[in-house]
Amino acid sequence: MILAFRAHVYTGLSLMKVPTLRALSPTDGRYSAKVDELRDLLSEFGLIRFRVLVEVRWLQCLADDPDIKEVGPVSSVMKDVLNGITDDFSIDDAERVKEIEATTNHDVKAVEYLIREKLGDGPETQPLKDFLHFGCTSEDINNLAYALMLRSARSEVVLPRMRELHNRLRAMAREFAELPMLSRTHGQTASPTTLGKELANVVARLERAQRQFAAVEILGKFNGAVGNYNAHVIAHPDADWQAISRRFVESLGIYPNAYTTQIEPHDWMAEYSHALLRYNTILIDFARDVWGYISLGYFRQKAAKDEVGSSTMPHKVNPIDFENAEGNLGVANALLSHFAEKLPISRWQRDLSDSTVQRNFGVAIGHLVIALRSLLKGVGKLQVNREAIHADVAGAWEVLAEAVQTVMRRYGIPEPYEKLKVLTRGQAVTRELLVKFIDTLDIPAGEKQRLLELTPETYIGLAAKQAGDI
Repeated sequence: MILAFRAHVYTGLSLMKVPTLRALSPTDGRYSAKVDELRDLLSEFGLIRFRVLVEVRWLQCLADDPDIKEVGPVSSVMKDVLNGITDDFSIDDAERVKEIEATTNHDVKAVEYLIREKLGDGPETQPLKDFLHFGCTSEDINNLAYALMLRSARSEVVLPRMRELHNRLRAMAREFAELPMLSRTHGQTASPTTLGKELANVVARLERAQRQFAAVEILGKFNGAVGNYNAHVIAHPDADWQAISRRFVESLGIYPNAYTTQIEPHDWMAEYSHALLRYNTILIDFARDVWGYISLGYFRQKAAKDEVGSSTMPHKVNPIDFENAEGNLGVANALLSHFAEKLPISRWQRDLSDSTVQRNFGVAIGHLVIALRSLLKGVGKLQVNREAIHADVAGAWEVLAEAVQTVMRRYGIPEPYEKLKVLTRGQAVTRELLVKFIDTLDIPAGEKQRLLELTPETYIGLAAKQAGDI
């Protein structure tokens, strides 16, 4: 968000383009516009803003507690001042924190000093300044700030994008519920399905993964330097610090974690990361399948007038949106996997190896959002090629071998599988070949007629109903 550079170094480039072109991460470069909605939440600006929020809310909590008489109650004017510090927090305030940090060499302490500046020197301010950051270790502030960041990213950005894709695919599943399509298992022709049913399978998987992600409990701790309220109790031994802490954490919309060391152990962050990783893996599977169906001609892609699909072959419309999504989901999953494995591990009561890792949550979620945007764009360009799908399934008479041998089993004809294997393997299977074989079967006339009328396109079981039900 805050980039400093010398203009004369970038001769010939606009100042607006320079930060993007020189960005090390594509989330701040090539794809920066696609993740703008995350910037105020998961950037360093977002982290500082949420740190300020936690510090101010803790001060207000102490001021409102009747057991902590030295702080409050505060006047309505001072309440407005405190609320203004959080409500009106700006990029200039964040830059001021960075200026202070250049002297303190401590990012959380710099936030405390900014709030002190904002409070000024009025008659009510000294007690407030004395109790600013009271009983806190930096991790009390940081863990709640990250909890608020990831909760906001989930509710305000990620889940809405997930729901948008889910709704788009569900609509397609219903629209094409009855369109017969040839299945492929192990790359070979298999019992027919419908296009809608295959999309419904994806919708059902995504719905479950999305629900699990939304249900991850976001935890927070606020219990001092090693999790025991040592400083709190020595200063105010009669206050119920466990209850005060619990009420404070809950007031932020976070589940309190009562048993911690200096840090909240980040198990919930691992759950959050794993839930996203599993969701992303389903999307990778979907992107690869659609890529394959485009290759088979099942889907055409709407092409923009001035777009080019290849540098040398003008006829091509590459499935770039699905390839882009697959790549970005892979990057996101690599980071999320590391978060899940690393963050719950800390040497003794605290080490700082988690701190630098947590700063990359915005990168991981940024790549996911880029992927979701790509998939939404790609799905929006798909045009179903009914003719290609029909031609593929209509000629696959061999898939009816399953139907015939299963009916044979019902009526006790010996070795049905083996007989169909001899009939169908290693040779072209035609309608005529199957009709001739069915005519020899000793089964009820009605069943025989049903098999004779069967085609690959009508052998779809309950696929259409399942797709419609999604």
